[in-house]
Amino acid sequence: MVKVGIMKMRTLGNSGLHVSAIGYGCMGLTGAYGAAADRKEAVALLHAAVERGVTMFDSAEAYGPFTNEELVGEALARFRERVVIATKFGFGINPDGTRYGVDSRPEHIRQVVDAMLQRLNVATIDLLYQHRVDPNVPIEDVAGTVKELIQQGKVKHFGLSEAGAQTIRRAHAVHPITAVQSEYSLWTRDVEHNGVLAACEELGIGFVPFSPLGAGFLTGKINTSTTFSGTDFRSISPRFAADARAANMAVVDLLKRIAERKHATPAQIALAWLLAQKPWIVPIPGTRKLERLDENIGAASVDLTDADLREINDAASKITVQGARLPEAVLKLTNR
Repeated sequence: MVKVGIMKMRTLGNSGLHVSAIGYGCMGLTGAYGAAADRKEAVALLHAAVERGVTMFDSAEAYGPFTNEELVGEALARFRERVVIATKFGFGINPDGTRYGVDSRPEHIRQVVDAMLQRLNVATIDLLYQHRVDPNVPIEDVAGTVKELIQQGKVKHFGLSEAGAQTIRRAHAVHPITAVQSEYSLWTRDVEHNGVLAACEELGIGFVPFSPLGAGFLTGKINTSTTFSGTDFRSISPRFAADARAANMAVVDLLKRIAERKHATPAQIALAWLLAQKPWIVPIPGTRKLERLDENIGAASVDLTDADLREINDAASKITVQGARLPEAVLKLTNR
């Protein structure tokens, strides 16, 4: 059974930035999970998300690269006053789309932001994240550059993605951070133990979990016989290797058990669990299907009691998730 509900609103930390409790991660519309979606269908889906109350949309120059921002800019133009558009800089990307690692040099950030404004067709970027921390550029210089862009009216809010607690604190001392984005779900809970969530709570920073459904695994729609195309990142992700999937089905079984009792779906329980952790957490699941969009939105109306949460946490603590969450080459880019 799919629970359907009305979208609720949340505030990202102390920033005053009000967004829908469930956001929309746009990455998968232009690749990552295989070929890009049909453009007309993608635009229609983004329109449907707005009409259902979603106000936070997450993009990045690296998605495509570039084409995701163009798609989001086109689709959301008519809703500009109703939505919050977040995007990210930080990878070294040449004009032809080839890459050269990470690049958060101040002059590069300024160039990238000007290009983003054009692709998104906006006068101001609502929320600008550093996509990955650049070890060659002091975070104080990055924060200072974004602060200047905010003073110039090109950006409204500053965020960090996959940043460590110390980096968050150093950046926040230069300019207040509105949101930190990292992977977080029932099967990826690093931020609970590495100081990131604690730093966000202490400093009044919102938290935006990406892959809140475990790249689809926590929906229960993936099993050991599922195959992935060569352009789908899950085909090289250790956690999606067949033996790891078999072991990790225990997490899905837990979600299914709770979902049956709550008249919801495993995906909705996974999202509701995240929402129940802190009132300033806003997950951004992505999808290409209208029925999955409705399912995700319905998670905001799933009420997990204290007893439900204890049951989930007790059961999850007995499960050892198998496989790294990302390939090692990608994990090396995170600020651990």
